[in-house]
Amino acid sequence: MSFNWKRLGLAAGLSLSLVAAGCGAAEEEGTESAGSGDTAVDGQELNLSYVEWDTEIASTHVVGKVLEDLGYDVELTPLDNAVMWEAVASGEADAMVAAWLPGTHGAQFEQYGDQMEDLGPNLEGAAIGLVVPSYMDVNSIADLTDEADMTITGIEPGAGVVAASEQALEDYDNLEGWEVETSSSGAMATALGQAYENEEEIVVTGWSPHWKFGKYDLKYLEDPEGTFGEAETINTMVREGLEEDAPEAYQVLDNFYWDTADMEEVMLAIQEGTDPEEAAAQWVEDNQDTVAEWTEGIE
Repeated sequence: MSFNWKRLGLAAGLSLSLVAAGCGAAEEEGTESAGSGDTAVDGQELNLSYVEWDTEIASTHVVGKVLEDLGYDVELTPLDNAVMWEAVASGEADAMVAAWLPGTHGAQFEQYGDQMEDLGPNLEGAAIGLVVPSYMDVNSIADLTDEADMTITGIEPGAGVVAASEQALEDYDNLEGWEVETSSSGAMATALGQAYENEEEIVVTGWSPHWKFGKYDLKYLEDPEGTFGEAETINTMVREGLEEDAPEAYQVLDNFYWDTADMEEVMLAIQEGTDPEEAAAQWVEDNQDTVAEWTEGIE
C-alpha cells in the first residue's frame, strides 16, 4: 500500500513534532549538539514513528535524543497503531520502539512483521490487564459484579488491551451486561485520577510500565481465564535496509534497552508537566553510562 506523510497527517489529524528543532537553533548560533560535528551521520534524516501512549512517548523521545546527539536530523511522528506498523513496513518511517508483543500488537505483527526487521526487546516484563484502585474490595475479574456501573474504561479502539477486555466479556460469565467504553489513553488516565481522588469505583484497561502505578495505589485484577496473556515485551522494529543506509542508527536501535524504572522515571516527569523533549534530555544526561552502552564504538 503506497501512501505519504501528508495524507497520513490529514487523515489522522496529527502534527509532526521535530526533536531536532533545538539542534537547528543551536547551529544558527554557531554551536553544535554533543556528539554531532563532522561525522558520517551529520544531518542524515531519520523518522521514528510511535503510538501516543505514555510508554512510547517516553521511549521514542529518549532514543530520538540519543540519535540527535550523534548528529542525525530526527523526526518523531505520532500515529495510530495500525498506521505506525504500516509506516515502518513501507519504509515511510525508519523505525519504532513501540511494538508490544506477543499480544497487544499481535494482529499488526501478523500483518506487517515479515515486512520489517525485529531487533528484539527494548524492555521486558510489560503487562496488560484490568486495573482498579487498591481500595476496591475486588481482586479478580471473576469476582466483578456491578462495580463501576458495570463499565470498563478503555483507551483507543483497536488497542490490544481493549480487544482483550472485549474478549473478557465473553470469557467471564459474570461480566454479562458489562461494556468496554473506549476513549483515549489520556481520557482514561483523567477518569482514573478523578475517581481515585473521590475514592469512587473504576475499572480501567491498564498496562505497565505506566506512571499511574507510581502516582496511585493500584492493582491488577487476577485473570484466571488467561484472557490478557502473560507478560509481554516491547520490541524495536526497523524498516528493511536501515542497517545498510544508516548503520550507526541501526546499532543504537539494536542496542537500545532499558528497564521499567527508567521508563517510568521519564513518564512521570512528563505527566507532571515536563516537556517530553526536556524529560528525555534530562534522562539522557543523567544516564550517560547506559547511553554509552547503546552508542559503543560510534565516534
